[in-house]
Amino acid sequence: MRAISQSYRSDEWWGQADGKVRRRLVRQPRHPQPPFTENLQAEITGRMSAERLRILRDPAVAIAEAVGAITDSFQAHEALLRVFLLLGTRHEAVRAEGSRVSLEGNRHFTEALRHTPVAHPNPEAALDFAYRLIYATIAHRITQGEFLESDRPLPWTELRSHLQTAVASYLLDAPSGH
Repeated sequence: MRAISQSYRSDEWWGQADGKVRRRLVRQPRHPQPPFTENLQAEITGRMSAERLRILRDPAVAIAEAVGAITDSFQAHEALLRVFLLLGTRHEAVRAEGSRVSLEGNRHFTEALRHTPVAHPNPEAALDFAYRLIYATIAHRITQGEFLESDRPLPWTELRSHLQTAVASYLLDAPSGH
């Protein structure tokens, strides 16, 4: 990850209870969200390099790599992401910053997979939906936990694998009726 400002060091925030992080955020003279979101985006971009994905011969592997990059990065920063996602429901500036970086992530995901033969009449719309599916699933996991809608365990590794399969199937299999 690239260098970040002195007022925000990730090791100061990781592993703290959500309430403690929220209280620290309120007292912060400079809000740590922009440096955090920029670094998170840089991490995902590094893991989801368009150049690297282009050299993969199997489109399903390229899609799985892209989905895994997003999932792994979000999981790695789950605690602080939870705070920002929840704060974004109550504070417009936090929501706007989160939306800005999420839209950048969507553009990067689409660009990284632009070479992939998407089996839909509108590949751009299909890639957009795929990103929304990934983002919504992971954001839901981060904010609501593993057991909100089911008592069946679904560890991050399995969630990642199922998302990879679902997104690859969605993008590569021609929709019926079209």
